[in-house]
Amino acid sequence: MSETNIKPFLLSNIHDSIGHSLGVSDWVDIDQVQVNVFGEVTRWAKPGHCDPEYGKTTPYGGTLIHGFHMIALCSYFFESAGLRPIDGAYSLNYGLDKVRVLKPVVIGDGVRLRSHVSLLNAVDKGNGERLLTTTHQVEVEGKPDYALYAEYLSYWYPK
Repeated sequence: MSETNIKPFLLSNIHDSIGHSLGVSDWVDIDQVQVNVFGEVTRWAKPGHCDPEYGKTTPYGGTLIHGFHMIALCSYFFESAGLRPIDGAYSLNYGLDKVRVLKPVVIGDGVRLRSHVSLLNAVDKGNGERLLTTTHQVEVEGKPDYALYAEYLSYWYPK
């Protein structure tokens, strides 16, 4: 569970939280092994991501985490921040809007990422179902600026 105090919320009154911070996720440790696996699974095992010796010769001085790897963590960030509505049975990924990889993230000996999550919008879809749009600003431990901004859409079904 995240280090912030998360207030439980309901899908039925989620509109009250629009425009507010919902919480901060747990830190996620990312190392070269995970980056290599992500590269293999996505068939994008390019030297700039997966070859540390090559990475040392680049302007970044090391290999970079894939931008899509950070994006793929959005659903985990949501869950690890304790953001499961009390009256929500489950959700499905619905999509992403306004995704920006704001800066490269060098792996080195490993990096830690976490997301600051806010509610941007909630749309009633009938039968108690809601389409939530949350913003994710992904932080790299020890760095002043965010590495990623994404608006994550999740479709929630009530219990």
